[in-house]
Amino acid sequence: MARPALDFWLEYASTYSYIAAERIGALARDAGVTVRWRPFLLGPIFQAQGWNTSPFNIYPGKGRYMWRDMERICQSLGLPLKRLELFPQNSILAARVALIGFGEGWDEEFSRAVYRAEFGEARNIGDATVIAGILEGLKRDAKDVIERAQAADNKARLRSETEEAQRLGIFGAPSFITSDGELFWGNDRLEAALAWAKR
Repeated sequence: MARPALDFWLEYASTYSYIAAERIGALARDAGVTVRWRPFLLGPIFQAQGWNTSPFNIYPGKGRYMWRDMERICQSLGLPLKRLELFPQNSILAARVALIGFGEGWDEEFSRAVYRAEFGEARNIGDATVIAGILEGLKRDAKDVIERAQAADNKARLRSETEEAQRLGIFGAPSFITSDGELFWGNDRLEAALAWAKR
């Protein structure tokens, strides 16, 4: 019998995706669910809704709540958190690099390192030198990986993943989609998504 599966749609500029990325591995193992990490870009999805930035910026009260909520959650999980001067950050390069990693087996480690650099250390993941430093810390050839990440075929792949997210009705991150097409949105729905995947 096939092992239950779950697609984890993540955006590297997303605060709550940071928490989900830290939690999903152990929870999925305990649940016996295989997780496929799927980076995409929220920018085009927000633009299609008439937004030019994160709703946490458009609605200041919501943004203040989100940061306080993040502080509470990160404290409870023992995760580092620093508020960013620039939010959301440009996540395009990180997502392109992640797609290379997903074909070579270092995707999850890279993803968690990006989130830790961004939200744990307040570093700018839109800066290629920051991404290069993360890759070097993972013992990867940063120049080679970034060159391959910026190749036309890989850029097209990220566009395709983002279009697929839109087609599936994804409107925020993190999102989780089960094998039967059930959509769950938000870090706080991770356990429910895993339970549904096992049905």
